[in-house]
This record gives sequence, C-alpha cells and structure tokens, in this order.
Amino acid sequence: MTERVLYLMICGAGPAGHVHVVVELAQNAGWSVHCVATPAAVEHFLDLDELHRLTGHPVRTGYRGQGQPPLPPADAVIVAPATYNTINKWAAGIADTYVLTQLAELTGLGVPIAVLPFVNTALASNPVLHRNMEVLRSTGVHVLFGPGGFEPHPPRKGDSAMEGYPWLAAVNAIS
Repeated sequence: MTERVLYLMICGAGPAGHVHVVVELAQNAGWSVHCVATPAAVEHFLDLDELHRLTGHPVRTGYRGQGQPPLPPADAVIVAPATYNTINKWAAGIADTYVLTQLAELTGLGVPIAVLPFVNTALASNPVLHRNMEVLRSTGVHVLFGPGGFEPHPPRKGDSAMEGYPWLAAVNAIS
C-alpha cells in the first residue's frame, strides 16, 4: 500500500511554531507529510531540522535545486496557518513565492486543498478577504473560516488563539 502524500503549506503566522501538531495528526491519519514553507515562516517560526526529523523529509523553501529530488505528487494539501497575504495573493493569481506557485498549480490540477486561516478581527473585517475566500471556494478549495473552522481573534491577541487553533478540522477536511 502506498502512502498518501500531503503537502503542508506553512505561512508565517503564530501557529506555524506549533505545526508539529498537524504533522502528527496527519501522520496518524496515514499521510506522508511534506512541508513547504514561506520565507516568513522559515525566518520567524520554524525549526527546519525538527520538521525534517518529524516528517522524514526536508522542508522545501523554494524551487528545486540541481540534484534535489522533486516532491512526490500530492494527494491533498493543507495550507496552515494561512495568512491574509497568502489567501489574497493566491485568489488573485499572484505566484511570487514557491508556496503560491505550488498552490496555483495544485488548484488548477484539482488536488483537494483545505485552508486554515489565521487572521485577526480587523483583517477579517476586510471585504477583500471574504471575497477572496469565496474565489478560492469557487475553485473547490475548502476554506475553514468561521464556525467549525478558524474564528478570528482581536488584533495583537494571536497568542490567545494558539491553544484552540483547529488543526484537526484541516486534517478532517482532506481525509
């Protein structure tokens, strides 16, 4: 039996420092997890060596270098934590990072994708975010925002949202 391949796209927001939780949940559900991280996630939140140890795969932070093997084809994708920036750029078709390029391609291929945002109430009140989440939903992306998914926290209170961040909802959405 071949393992199902999950790409975990990690953006630069507080829950990225706790991404081991979703890695373990996904592994327990039978997924082989391959992490792909934005520059902000790498710079501010991630321990790449620890994620490599946990998943058995190096974290991808950019395009494949010479001699580096390609990622195996994804059976599903989780984008978590998904930032305001990534959600809006992705929906607008902007592919200026490796993560956004991969998301554009994977969306076009129809790979199942679950998005678990992490935004505060001020950002969440912006109609652009809601419009772009609807754009993503219209392409078949499962956006976990609102009841049963992520519910925004007050500005500068993101630490209070860490414990209840709904990692399991993302794993359930792609299983």
